[in-house]
Amino acid sequence: MVESTSAAHEPAPAPSPGRIANFFVRYGNFTLGGGSATSAVMHRELVTKRRWLSDDSFALCFALGRLTPGTNLLANCTALGWLLRRLPGAISALLAASIPCTLMVVILTALFREWQDNRIAQAAIHGAIAAAVAITAKTSWTIARPHYKGGTRWRVVLIGAAAFLAYVALGIPAIYILLLAGVVGAFLPAAQS
Repeated sequence: MVESTSAAHEPAPAPSPGRIANFFVRYGNFTLGGGSATSAVMHRELVTKRRWLSDDSFALCFALGRLTPGTNLLANCTALGWLLRRLPGAISALLAASIPCTLMVVILTALFREWQDNRIAQAAIHGAIAAAVAITAKTSWTIARPHYKGGTRWRVVLIGAAAFLAYVALGIPAIYILLLAGVVGAFLPAAQS
């Protein structure tokens, strides 16, 4: 079991693989807004409400999920499952987060094919894209917020701004920015709370 988010709260008992699967079916498949929205909802549920994981453990899984090739959300879910219950948790999380949404994608793709010339459907897609950008920004803040305190504020702002500028202005691939941020973070002295 991973440590709790606060010393004032006792850690919740480790969930069974069945509870892990139920969690990831529910939150990995039925949260609208893409991987960023799903990650934000899972953070709230796993860290704040259920206390199955700490902020730091969740942030580690989120970052590792971003570093892996392929679907980042599935990598994140698998890492979270691993921390909750090792191999049975990882398998439960991966299958529960991937099978139902795969079936939904097949159905939605078939429907989109029928609707691609519909002006209302196209307007809805453009609106969904704009909402996805806002959700991504909210997710970034959800993960950075626990580290935005006291002496660490300047680090969060500086590293976030540098990463944004390197990606947008210099066109550096996101994987290199994440790896560089990890290296820089490893060498920065620990902040005093």
